[in-house]
This record gives sequence, C-alpha cells and structure tokens, in this order.
Amino acid sequence: MLQGGGEACSQAVQPLHYEKAQQASSVPICLSFTKDLAECKLVSFPIGIYKVLRNVTDQIHVITLANNELKSLTSKFMTTFCQLRELRLEGNFLHRLPNEVSTLQHLKAINLSRNQFRDFPEQLTTLPALETINLEENDIVDVPVEKLAAMPALRSVNLRFNPLSAEVRVIAPPLIKFDMLTSPEGARAPPP
Repeated sequence: MLQGGGEACSQAVQPLHYEKAQQASSVPICLSFTKDLAECKLVSFPIGIYKVLRNVTDQIHVITLANNELKSLTSKFMTTFCQLRELRLEGNFLHRLPNEVSTLQHLKAINLSRNQFRDFPEQLTTLPALETINLEENDIVDVPVEKLAAMPALRSVNLRFNPLSAEVRVIAPPLIKFDMLTSPEGARAPPP
C-alpha cells in the first residue's frame, strides 16, 4: 500500500520495466537486479511488484526499502526474493521478521537500523552467508551471543544505541570473533 509518495514509488518502479524489457531482447545479458524503493512512504510491500518481477526474482540480489513506513514484511516477501544478497530495511517501524527469513540462504548483509526491534531477530543466526547485521538504534536489550559466535561468515554486528544489558556487554567480548559495535552504556543516538 502507498500512503502519499505514490508518484515517487511509481517512478522507482519504471526502471524495472525497462530492465525486464531488456532481458526479453534477443541479446544475451547477464543481469543482477537491484530494486530501490526507499522513501516511497510504503506501509507494505506493493503486491504489483511481485507480478512485475515474477520471472526475474531469482536475479534480484539487492532490495532497498529504507525510510518507509513498513510495520512488517510477509513470508511471501522472504520466499519470493530468496536469492537476496543484501536487504536494506533501515528507518521503518519493523519490530520482528517472519520466520521465513531463514530462506535467505545467500544473504550477506541486512540493515535493520532505526526500527522498533525489542528482541534480537534470532532467525538471522541461521543464515550461513550472513556477514553484516546492522541493528543500530533499536530497543534491544538481550543478544544471542552464543548463536552469533557460531555463525561461520559473520564479520560485524552493529548494536550501537541499543539499551544492551550489562550481561551482554560482559559476556560477548571473549566469545565472539567478529566486530560487535556498541555504544557506551546509557548513550543516546544523536537527533536526526
């Protein structure tokens, strides 16, 4: 659904038609799609996009839905775009991810900063290729440190400006082999 910003969002989708038309041409093209639907005031992922992309979803590797008004993502979104390498969802109203996020077996980076997560989305710990998790400026207190430490590809977890428990701050450093970015206890994010 669109609220306001429909014109900006329709403009963002127009290049999609061009890319799809190029794919249908007789010239062989190696495609890797990136779809940017940032700042379109979306409150949900547009159903029409599924139809437009149905023949190329396995070639979409990056989706940006940053700075919208998303409150949730559906399981259909996760299973449709299961070849994603990067998912940018910062600046929305998300507070959880669907369990089907576990289908994103190729995902390398996810940005969930500036959302409304109170709990660390533990489904992310099942993703074998995940290298970067950004959860900056949420309301997360507890983190599954042992599960994160077992992730084979993980290189960085950004938890700055979250009210992390003292236990997480003490337990995490000796167990982890990745960079865990945190703020000093009690630090507040700068105003936007």
